[in-house]
Amino acid sequence: MLSFTAILCIGFLLGMRHATDPDHVVDITTIVARQPGVRRAGLIGALWGIGHTCTIFVVGAMIILFGVTIPPRLGLSMEFAVAAMLILLGILNLTGTLRQLQERFLTKSFVPGRAGVSEPAPPSTGLRGMGAYTVFRPLIVGLVHGLAGSAAVALLVMATIHDSWWAVAYLLLFGAGTVAGMVVITTLIAMPFTLTGRRFSGLNRGMGIASGLISLGFGLFLTFQIGIVDGLFTSHAHWIPK
Repeated sequence: MLSFTAILCIGFLLGMRHATDPDHVVDITTIVARQPGVRRAGLIGALWGIGHTCTIFVVGAMIILFGVTIPPRLGLSMEFAVAAMLILLGILNLTGTLRQLQERFLTKSFVPGRAGVSEPAPPSTGLRGMGAYTVFRPLIVGLVHGLAGSAAVALLVMATIHDSWWAVAYLLLFGAGTVAGMVVITTLIAMPFTLTGRRFSGLNRGMGIASGLISLGFGLFLTFQIGIVDGLFTSHAHWIPK
């Protein structure tokens, strides 16, 4: 029991480390760069981590409990979805579409103003004040990212823990660690954007553009790596879960 508890604790810590993978950091930076406030960024990080955990748990549990095997081309396609997501987010960020969508779908509350004129209420810091678009976007992006790493995590767990239900419990704690790690990362990323947004709007815009360029460039690099080097776009696909 003690050894299993230690393994589960390690799973939580590895989940926190998993949150720092380069594609995760680049992706969440592109999203957080357009968010006002550190607390909201932390909530977005938690939502991203929850989406990521859902995919890891579902796909991983299928592999562990039912022995599902993922073909190489399907595995590469799951990883390619992450590259496509990074490219899309980079383009939307650079063109300003992310900010336009956020402003369009953001929930707006109104309170009576002077002379019967309605005025916007102070923005809420909870989920109710974020709007459906702001809530579901990190969830969906996290779900897509979970596809890329689910097989590798499940195979690693199977090689370490031979009891299926303990292995599933490990997946849950791994996911909880990813959520916690992503909250910390998004909070730290949001701090410079919040500070520069209040004092140096030009620098803040420059940082937002830089995050979009990094997301686009990294997505194109992954596209070449997955599509050409690993063979997704060729007749010889070879995939090693990682």
